Amino acid sequence: MNWPKIISGVFLAIFAAMVVWSGVFFLQMHRDLTALRAQEALGQRRLADAQTRLAAQQRYLDRLQHDPALVESIIRQKLGYVRTEEFVFRFEDTRTP
Repeated sequence: MNWPKIISGVFLAIFAAMVVWSGVFFLQMHRDLTALRAQEALGQRRLADAQTRLAAQQRYLDRLQHDPALVESIIRQKLGYVRTEEFVFRFEDTRTP
């Protein structure tokens, strides 16, 4: 029997198996990395949208704190307040649906 050829064949088979396993492992890691990058991009877009909404809400809050005309307008619209010299006319909708 030729032991050096058998040992070389075994080592070659082990090396080939390791190469195949490494290739599969790195392919899976690449797929996972691609999926994580897509998730990160989605998260970044959602964060940017949330920051835009937050900035708009902060501007609105600042206006509510410093603009009495806006506060008066909102109170009039939402709560139906009027000044003492004003009259409010309310009409019922008599149309049938």
